[in-house]
Amino acid sequence: MATTANNTILIVEDDLNTAKLVQTYLEREGFQTLIAHDGRTGLALARERQPCFLILDIMLPGLDGWELCRQIRRYSEVPILMLTAREEEIDRVMGLSIGADDYVVKPFSPRELVERVKAILRRVGPREAAPAEELRHGALIFNHHKHRVTLAGKLVELTVSEYKLLHTLMAAPGRVFSREELLATFHDDGESVIERVIDVHIGKLRQKIEADPARPELILTVRGFGYCFTEEPPR
Repeated sequence: MATTANNTILIVEDDLNTAKLVQTYLEREGFQTLIAHDGRTGLALARERQPCFLILDIMLPGLDGWELCRQIRRYSEVPILMLTAREEEIDRVMGLSIGADDYVVKPFSPRELVERVKAILRRVGPREAAPAEELRHGALIFNHHKHRVTLAGKLVELTVSEYKLLHTLMAAPGRVFSREELLATFHDDGESVIERVIDVHIGKLRQKIEADPARPELILTVRGFGYCFTEEPPR
């Protein structure tokens, strides 16, 4: 099983069958996956979701794998593995010279691919992605560097716990966090705390940012699992 704190892998591959095959084998090992079928969508997902690993096909519509790798390397050191149907040495040299960590030629063994991914992650170790300076959802703006949250231009006063919870949720819209995961965002001293305390913090947070806290549209409850920040576009 994958054990990294952020274990999401982005697969950018225009062949649907190949993308699905890679996804299936990665998810068997406990990774979460995202798929993009063109380079521009892949670049957007890489910026927004900050995966722990990227698998990039070279021949992509819109923005090829070479250029996608170059653009990602301008702001991130996330591990990148390139896929190609060509076995020429110049392609391998090209991929490594622009910042790729490994190179796999099609057709490939999906099991070997997964083992290469795991080996690279072990080698580079856990990496903390630099938090985005600003997260936005409609009138709600979370400025990480200024430690300030505003709603419709007005400052929202948050406790430290509420601030950390909101940041965790807003940084990964649509991802469902368990109470245990959310608790870990602000209790890291080994103290035993009841998980249901998260419900109290979420309730108070909703009072401050939701138009109608009784019918939340931003922080959603996923019954039996936990909470997530909405993926719906702001009204």
